[in-house]
Amino acid sequence: MITEIETLKRNAYLYFIDEHFVIIAGRTSRDNDFISLKVAGQNDLWFHVKGVPGSHVLLRPTGDEQPLKKHIEIAAAVAAYYSKARNGGVVPVSYTLAKNVSKPRGVSSGTVCIKKEQTIKVRPALPVQ
Repeated sequence: MITEIETLKRNAYLYFIDEHFVIIAGRTSRDNDFISLKVAGQNDLWFHVKGVPGSHVLLRPTGDEQPLKKHIEIAAAVAAYYSKARNGGVVPVSYTLAKNVSKPRGVSSGTVCIKKEQTIKVRPALPVQ
């Protein structure tokens, strides 16, 4: 039997932060749809670089913890890293609760609409493992 983590490893990059959060980043546009629409929990935070193609990224708590600013910054940096803006210096990244992400009918894979977004500026980076 395949566990959720094993399935995610095939469709996403996974990073465990402070033993309390996992960052899930899509590898392809189809993976982005899978992550954003099937994997995301209503209260996971969802991230994507503003106006540039790139991975959809989730910040998911492993328990009841609420993310701190540093967790949001790390997840945003991952979204920037897995985007076309990787070499762009400081990059604006949109984030919102996953429940505010939807897919309109007829749009291509990886395309979504978001509501209630906030923006954070970060340098593209991967977390230290």
